[in-house]
Amino acid sequence: MFTIDNYVMAENLEEAYSLNQNRRNVILGGTMWLRLGRKKIGKAIDLSSLGLNNIEEDDEKFTIGCMCTLRNIETNKSLNKYFNGIIAKSVNNIVGVQLRNGATIGGTLFSRFGFSDVLTALLSLDTYVNLYKGGIVPLSDFVNMPLDNDILINVIIKKDSRRASYLTHRKSSSDLPVLACAVSNYDGEWNVVLGARPMKAKLINIKKNYNLTKDDVVEEMLEIIKQNIGFGSNYRGSGKYRQILAEVLVRRNIDEIISGGNHGN
Repeated sequence: MFTIDNYVMAENLEEAYSLNQNRRNVILGGTMWLRLGRKKIGKAIDLSSLGLNNIEEDDEKFTIGCMCTLRNIETNKSLNKYFNGIIAKSVNNIVGVQLRNGATIGGTLFSRFGFSDVLTALLSLDTYVNLYKGGIVPLSDFVNMPLDNDILINVIIKKDSRRASYLTHRKSSSDLPVLACAVSNYDGEWNVVLGARPMKAKLINIKKNYNLTKDDVVEEMLEIIKQNIGFGSNYRGSGKYRQILAEVLVRRNIDEIISGGNHGN
């Protein structure tokens, strides 16, 4: 359990950013994972009064405030009409509703957890993060940036006709994933993302004609994955086991996209 010396409800983003430059201070999200440690926090900075808990939509994009909970994005009907419902699918096995009602998308993405379902799914889409000082950055770039003291304001998901699919393998339905896999196709390009390797999610972009046979698509993707994505071992599974799972999950996701299949976790 963490301890807090002082609590501050930030009045604006500039105040929150200034306070966050002190290494002992922390921006509060849902504190789901923070409470599992023993961190001594100088000032806990709360963004709850800044109106960053909304999901907004226009003709080109969705904008999700950093204080939106995972439950907010799971249940948003407009958001989940797009991309074959991949966002809700990536969220609904995360522990339980109680945790999803507290965990925020800002905290989830900014931390770049290796086990993150949400990061894996969003990397397969045309997704950006809006940083207070860093500006708008593609999520594919942000995931590899070093941790710093900037503030993630919101998440931007561009609307397109992309088809997507998401699957994980878990030891139990609400456990952390042994492996997570998201695949999307748009305008002849495939995004294949593997997370919980147990390292953070990695994106591979493949330009491949959508009309080629399924077997051709799958075999090329699997070969590229073998060459470019590594798999580690932990108590949930070995690297070899994860590599075998990757082949299965990628095949099933592509099958859903091409053939309209529907594979459960």
